[in-house]
Amino acid sequence: MQAVDASSAPLMIKAEAFMEEYAEHGRHTVLDDYTFKWADGRMALALGLGSLFNHSEQPNVSYVLDTNTESIRYTTVRDVAPEEELCIFYGHQLWFQPSGLTTKMTSTPFQPDIEDGWGWLSAMGDTADPTVASSEDSPFKVGDVDEIISEEDLPFTRFKLPPEEEELDSIRTVEAWVVDIPDPRHITRMLRWLKQAGFETPDLGHLKRIRKINDTATLLLATLNVSPTPPSPPPELDLPSPYTIFVPSAPALTPISLKLKSTFWPTLFTPPRKNEVEEWTRGRAHWAWRAMKTVVAAARTAHSEGELPIAAHVAASYSKMASSSLSFTAFDTRRTTSHPLRHAVMNVVRKMADYQASSSTPMRVPTPLLPSSPGRVAGELGIDEPRNGSNYLLTSLTIFTTHEPCIMCCMALTHSRVKEVVYLHKMPRTGGCGGAVCIPTLKGVNHRFGISKWWTETFNTEVDLTVSDTTDA
Repeated sequence: MQAVDASSAPLMIKAEAFMEEYAEHGRHTVLDDYTFKWADGRMALALGLGSLFNHSEQPNVSYVLDTNTESIRYTTVRDVAPEEELCIFYGHQLWFQPSGLTTKMTSTPFQPDIEDGWGWLSAMGDTADPTVASSEDSPFKVGDVDEIISEEDLPFTRFKLPPEEEELDSIRTVEAWVVDIPDPRHITRMLRWLKQAGFETPDLGHLKRIRKINDTATLLLATLNVSPTPPSPPPELDLPSPYTIFVPSAPALTPISLKLKSTFWPTLFTPPRKNEVEEWTRGRAHWAWRAMKTVVAAARTAHSEGELPIAAHVAASYSKMASSSLSFTAFDTRRTTSHPLRHAVMNVVRKMADYQASSSTPMRVPTPLLPSSPGRVAGELGIDEPRNGSNYLLTSLTIFTTHEPCIMCCMALTHSRVKEVVYLHKMPRTGGCGGAVCIPTLKGVNHRFGISKWWTETFNTEVDLTVSDTTDA
C-alpha cells in the first residue's frame, strides 16, 4: 500500500461552556483517553476511525487537525504492508507503558499534539523528559523575574555581528517611483496628495521624501511593491512622468553606511546607542533555560529512536508568556524517512507552516498592499496599516537547537525572518552560524538574525548528543 490519505475523522468539539464540567467529571472517564487539544483551547473527541488508532513509537500514520472543517485528517507517512496495523504517535506524556519499553513513563494523561508529522514533540516543558538530571534544572527559577542578569551570568555567549552595508555593492535596495518637480511651489501640494493616495507607507519611512539636486526637486512616491504601475499625480500640476530608481531598503546604522546609501537617495541615520545590548531578565533567562532543556530532551528522544540526536525548538515569545503563544519542537528524521532534507530545523519550520495552513486562525496574517489609486486612503478601505514582517513564520521568535544549524537550515531561518538562533554544540565544519560560514553576514542576504552559543557544560550532552563533525545539522 502506497502512502495515501488514510481517513478524515469527524469530531465532537467540547464547547468552552462545558470545559469546567469536563475538567470536573469528563477527564475522569475512559473518553479522556481519546481527546485532542484543539487550537483555540477547547477539547475534541475523535469519532469513527479516529478513535481506533493505537500508539506506536514508529508510527506509519500522521495526522493534522483541520480547524476549518473541524475534523482530523490522517495520512500514511510511508508505504504500508498488507495486514499491517495503522498507528499514530500519541506523544511523550503517556498514561500507559508502551510495549517493548522499560523506561518509566510519566503519569500525565495523553493529549495529542497539534500535528505529529514533523517530530511529534510540540508540548514539552520543564518536566518533559524524566531522564534529565536535576543538575540541569534552571538556576534562574527562583527570584525576581524582572531582575536584570549580567552578561557574565547568562548561560550563553552572544556574538556581535560586524556592521552591515559598509561597502557599495552590499547596499540593499528596492525599486521605487519618483517624479521631478520643477516648480518648488508644487511640493506642498504633492506631499498632501501622497497622503491622500495612501503612499505614506512605513516601507519608505527610513528615507527622506525630497531630494534636491541643483534647482530640481525630486519626490519619492512609492515602491513598486505598493504601486506596480506608475502613480498618477494631479494632472493640473502638469508634472513630468514618474520614473523608477533604486533606493536603500533600510536606514543607515553607521556613518560609512550613511555616506554610501545617500549616493542612492537621502537616507536617515539611526545608529544604535553606544554599547547597546539587549538586557535579559531573570524571568527571560529561565524561559531560555527551559527552552534549551526542552530541545535537549527532544534530541535524547531522537537518539533513543535511532535518529540523529539533533533537535530544534521554536519557543513561544517571551512577553510575560502570553497564554495564546504556541511553541513547536521537532527532531531530525533523516534516518527513518530516508529523506536528506528532514533536518530538525527544517522539520520544525515545516511543522509551524503546516499548523498555520490548517488553522482557521493563522499565526500571522499577511498585510494587504495599499491601493495605488489617488484619492482613497487606507482607512477608507478598511485596511490596517501594514506591519513589517507580519507575513513571515518566525518574526520576533527565537529558535533553540542542540547543534549549530547547517547552511541550508540557516537560509531557511533567514527566509522565515527568525529573530535569533541559540545553539548548544558548535559545528565548525558544517555550521551556518559561524562554523563553516556565517549566513547573516553574507553579502546579498536581506535579513540578519542574532546568534548565541549556549554553554555546553550546563547540560551533560557530550556523550549522547555527539555527532560527526561532518554532519550537516
